[in-house]
Amino acid sequence: MNDWPDAWSDDNRNNRYGRGSANAQPEGARVMRQVQRGQGGPGGQNPAAPPYGGGVPQQQPYAGDQGQGQDPYGNGYDSGYNTGQVYGGAPHAGGQGGGPGGPGAMGSGGHGPRSAPDWRKRIKWTAITVVTLLVVVSVGTYFWADGKLNRQVDLSKVIDRPDEGKGTNYLIVGSDSREGMSAEEKKALHTGSAEGKRTDSMMILHTGDNGPTLISLPRDSDVEIPTFVGSESGKTYKGTGKHTKLNAAYATDGPELLVRTVEFNTGLRIDHYVEIGFAGFANIVDAVGGVELTIPKGGMKDTKSGANFTAGKQTLNGEQALAFVRTRYALAGSDLDRTKNQQKFLAALASQTATPGTILNPFKLYPTMSAGLDTLIVDKDMSLFDLGDMFWAMKGVTGGDGKSMNMPISGSTGSNLVWDKAKVKTLVNELKNDEKVTVSGN
Repeated sequence: MNDWPDAWSDDNRNNRYGRGSANAQPEGARVMRQVQRGQGGPGGQNPAAPPYGGGVPQQQPYAGDQGQGQDPYGNGYDSGYNTGQVYGGAPHAGGQGGGPGGPGAMGSGGHGPRSAPDWRKRIKWTAITVVTLLVVVSVGTYFWADGKLNRQVDLSKVIDRPDEGKGTNYLIVGSDSREGMSAEEKKALHTGSAEGKRTDSMMILHTGDNGPTLISLPRDSDVEIPTFVGSESGKTYKGTGKHTKLNAAYATDGPELLVRTVEFNTGLRIDHYVEIGFAGFANIVDAVGGVELTIPKGGMKDTKSGANFTAGKQTLNGEQALAFVRTRYALAGSDLDRTKNQQKFLAALASQTATPGTILNPFKLYPTMSAGLDTLIVDKDMSLFDLGDMFWAMKGVTGGDGKSMNMPISGSTGSNLVWDKAKVKTLVNELKNDEKVTVSGN
């Protein structure tokens, strides 16, 4: 009896279905009954699959089958359906392969297992971001600060200059300028209301390989004002050989003549000029939060400067600091003692400012920089790097690497202080050659 539908013969069956028919159902039915799900029955790794419908007899392999998945007609075609690799994975014990439910299967949510975070990559990009921000902030700060420098002094107008030596020499000037101060500020700071400006303190700071050296030039130093060219008029003014106090040079023609006078009387070339007025000095001290100093025994009181300090350690604000560095009449050595106090204070200010608490705190760093840069007057060739070199050298003066002293004095003529020419010559030679300073001052 023919089990096939009417009008179908065995030839039709063999020719249509056994050789790749376009109708997938008979071929699929033939292939699927060859799928073996493991060794069934007792003792097998997997139980035999139950018969579908309960009444379907177990199918037998076709003649010519040479193993699982082989073409029953002996053509060597591998269907791949019964190898356990339908989903690309090898079969495992227990029937678990790469298919659904196997170790390589996707999670229940339809996504693969979440990979562990790549910490190396995260750290790398975090570091790159931080470095980039630091560079941007640093560059921005540099241009901001550079734009605030008041480059007003033209040292090219100074004539007959000494030869350059080793190291760098800064002429640091504290002026008594009241420019920009209100009447209330002048009263509070005890500055008076004198017109114009004069030098209240002058120092030479030398930086080099043998540590910094800070030398105070008393304002009453006896000097000769040489021939010079007017900074504004351009006219040449012949020197008369007359001696006067050092601060008279600044009062006569400003910073350029002061530099010319210092160079003429010492033989030391000045590389950079830095000046700060009363108000700027007080603002810097307030911006940094005050400067801690120890007032010597006996205290200090001077009605002219406004100083009124008891002995001992204390923190001076801007007003008190200005009074401290200006006091001279309450000191036994008058101007010489005052220059020592000025050196002491400036070194303490630099030392306290150059701390992580200031440099790493933008809320403290920027106000301090702004207060200083707004009121500093420097020469036209001064860069921020030069200013930084000067600042760190000031700190080094009290750090054990430097030395502070007054210009050596041999005596006086009336109210003028006369320099010791022999000692000054030795001192200048040591500075020019950037040698260790052996000369001591008053």
